[in-house]
Amino acid sequence: MWKSHPKALPYLFLSEMWERFGYYLMIGIFTLYLKDVEAGFAMTEKEASDLYGTFIALVFLTPFIGGLVADRYWGYKKSIVIGGIMMGAGYFMMGIHDITMLYIAMTLVIVGNGFFKPNISTLLGNFYTEDKFKDKKDEGYNIFYMGINVGAFICNFFGAALQILLGWQYAFMAAGVGMFIGVIVFLLGTKHYGNQTEKKGVQPGDMPFWKIVMFILVPSAVFGVIGWLLKGVTSEANPNGYIFGSDSTDAFIFACIPVIFFYGSLYFKAKVEDKRPIGALLTIFAVVILFWGVFKLNGSALNTWADRYTDREITGTTQTVFNGLKLAKEVEYKKDTVELYDASFRIQKVDGEVQKTVDYPVYFRNVAKDKLPEEGATVSLWATNLSQSINPGWVIILTPLVVAFFTFLRSRKKEPSTPTKIAFGLLISALSVLVMIAAVNMGANGSEKVSVWWLVANYGVITIGELFLSPMGLSVVSKLSPTNITSLMMGGWFLSTSIGNKLSGVLASLWDTYDNKQDFFWINFGLLMFATLLMFILLKQLNKVMQEKGIH
Repeated sequence: MWKSHPKALPYLFLSEMWERFGYYLMIGIFTLYLKDVEAGFAMTEKEASDLYGTFIALVFLTPFIGGLVADRYWGYKKSIVIGGIMMGAGYFMMGIHDITMLYIAMTLVIVGNGFFKPNISTLLGNFYTEDKFKDKKDEGYNIFYMGINVGAFICNFFGAALQILLGWQYAFMAAGVGMFIGVIVFLLGTKHYGNQTEKKGVQPGDMPFWKIVMFILVPSAVFGVIGWLLKGVTSEANPNGYIFGSDSTDAFIFACIPVIFFYGSLYFKAKVEDKRPIGALLTIFAVVILFWGVFKLNGSALNTWADRYTDREITGTTQTVFNGLKLAKEVEYKKDTVELYDASFRIQKVDGEVQKTVDYPVYFRNVAKDKLPEEGATVSLWATNLSQSINPGWVIILTPLVVAFFTFLRSRKKEPSTPTKIAFGLLISALSVLVMIAAVNMGANGSEKVSVWWLVANYGVITIGELFLSPMGLSVVSKLSPTNITSLMMGGWFLSTSIGNKLSGVLASLWDTYDNKQDFFWINFGLLMFATLLMFILLKQLNKVMQEKGIH
């Protein structure tokens, strides 16, 4: 597999695999840690989801700046190494039980990812500019993408075992170790990189960095501060006077205003021949925001579904294996002093203090009466964060099938255009939400736990949507962008992902406000169907632009 590719590919593949190992291990336990009353920060669903959404939004915002700095000043090797070290240090610090330290750790991960993520992908592309590798570029990226998902799949098993055996801190430390291994592997491949890691410098037609700072970054920071300080109407339902649900959401939305205005101005100021391609890209950016908003619920609302509403009890051989590998927790069915939750699993606080009661462990709240164990019996429950391995597992299984499907259509000259693939990706993703609506109905709105196969089915369907849409994004940006603003338009793709991630946090923070959880998923279905309809309405124009540029 490797022989026909650049010698750097195995090193970049393994570096990215270990980096994603660390990142997805951390994401898999992040909200669970925040909500843990005993060893975490006892956050409510709203608080944890809001922080999670802001975190993953900023993680995808910094690659825009990190890519520009590497291109023009630092070069790729220096940027990747510094970014990786910052992320690894951030993961190690996350397990320190102090809220200030948590925020510092998150900042390190956010900034570090900005330097690591875009530049290792760009570096990989640099090796395929040589004539002998050009026709292998798509295959190279497919191999690289597989590395991402291998790391994302295996990490949760390590995270679960370490958390059960030693606690949250050691699970976060494992993420840091994974990241540092990724940096070491990257450095071991140095002799194969040649001059491909060197900076490109400022190219003719590039927007000066000071302009980007003055016209994008500074206005965003100012607007973000205004959003944080500005208060809306205070009421009984909104005692703190938030405009969009929380200070962080207000700040993020306001900070996006100058950036969105800037990208709009690129369209209006563009040459006549560039207007339609830029307009097409801005349309795609707007539409995929809604996809990421729903897709990224895997680390928040769907993690909660796995924790509270999924039957996680294991018996027989499965129990023996999972207990042996420390992937399951032993929970005793007897009354004790436990945290107080209401009927909808909302943790009860008074003046910020978690209330206690004498009851059975909360897991048994919605176990069917005929399935409850005997008093004093112990049951084994697989670790919640293992559900985070379902999506990358599906990616590993389905990627060859989706690639083969499009190869078959291409051989018959029936392969759909990139915008058409994105449109169908949105439609398929919307259908995945119907699986969760059925799961809520099957569990009588959470009064009884349901099988994990509902989550498996949901992730299976949305993964097909992801494979139709996600790989197409950067491809269409590189194809349609005017050459003098390609980096800026790549930044636009990351910006749309970032806004989508924040939307995901906003959606998840509303989980507790829906007594009927079907309504929560119907909202998600509606958002994706709106995006789907919009994309299909615009499809004719988008395909026309692609044809004008001579691309498919």
